Amino acid sequence: MTAPFDLPAEPRILVVALRRLGDVLLTTPLIRSLRRAYPAARIDFLVFSDTAAILSGNPDIDRVIECPPRPSIADGMAVTRRIFRGYDLAITTQAGDRPSFFAIAGGRRRVGVTEDRAIGRIKSMLLHRHVPMRTDLHRVEETLRLAELIGIAPIGEVVAPRPEPVTVAPATAYAVLHAAPFFRYKQWHRQGWQAAAAHLAARGLALVATGGPSSEERSYLDSVWAGVDIQRLDGALSWPQLTALLAGAKVFLGPDTSVTHLAAATGCPTVALFGPTDPRRWAPWPVGGLRERFEVRATVQRRGNVFVVQNLLPGMPCGLEGCLRNVRSHSLCLDQMPADSVIRTLDAALAVGAAAGSEGGAAPQTPLFSH
Repeated sequence: MTAPFDLPAEPRILVVALRRLGDVLLTTPLIRSLRRAYPAARIDFLVFSDTAAILSGNPDIDRVIECPPRPSIADGMAVTRRIFRGYDLAITTQAGDRPSFFAIAGGRRRVGVTEDRAIGRIKSMLLHRHVPMRTDLHRVEETLRLAELIGIAPIGEVVAPRPEPVTVAPATAYAVLHAAPFFRYKQWHRQGWQAAAAHLAARGLALVATGGPSSEERSYLDSVWAGVDIQRLDGALSWPQLTALLAGAKVFLGPDTSVTHLAAATGCPTVALFGPTDPRRWAPWPVGGLRERFEVRATVQRRGNVFVVQNLLPGMPCGLEGCLRNVRSHSLCLDQMPADSVIRTLDAALAVGAAAGSEGGAAPQTPLFSH
């Protein structure tokens, strides 16, 4: 591990993660590592405004600084003025130009990720310490390399929003099903969702559907859940309320999306449906970390409280945005994923929750993967 920086007793630290919801959630282990190493620090987190809510109540963060998702030049200048040289240490968790610029502008000492090309070499000269970007590691592991670069112990704990009561949650044992990913190419088929719902209901579980508030998403869910006896809470819950709902569920079923990452972080037995995406990098991070990394392909993989299901067609996972190479296209591997393999995995996940003996479905922890 690199020698720690010589920082003040109460350092001001800025972390930059201008990414989507799930990516921001998977950056919280770095924030926790910083908080444990510098308990008296002021830690600010710069994120896009449409991801800030997933950090609600995070005890490791003093302030969330919001940047518009598509910032204008004026927006970028306003953020720069707000953070300029205001931090003893600034960290960019990604190699992009904008997050790198904000870290360089904000910190007296600067650490980050750089890409292997000309612009990356320029950035490396403006950073005090840097690591090359890697795509062969899980996103949490990649981010925790920055903790080691700073000279502090990496702590592989994804921190969910602070739970808030959900008065509309079922009074009996329940399963949560999240059918709508952010992008079309990560969708499973309607027949599969209905078969999984019927199986869970036959096992005596109440069914709860979650989702976003957009009219397009709710119209899609109307089609998926037509004729199914399921409590619809899509668009009705805040992130803290969703955290509480997931923590109390006996099992969760969802695609590769932010809510699935959140379910895993709560300890709920989580069944994740993966199509084109590589689970080695983007599988939900289990409570307690990884004992062994995910494989690139397997029908079912379990790590702690997380179960990843794939449909092993040739060339899968391809890493592409659907079969038509755009986020609104279909993915054959998910269109043809059989319901029976998902149902068997749900039964296995329910057995894990029963063995844990908790009120909800929290599974036993596993140790953090050691590099």
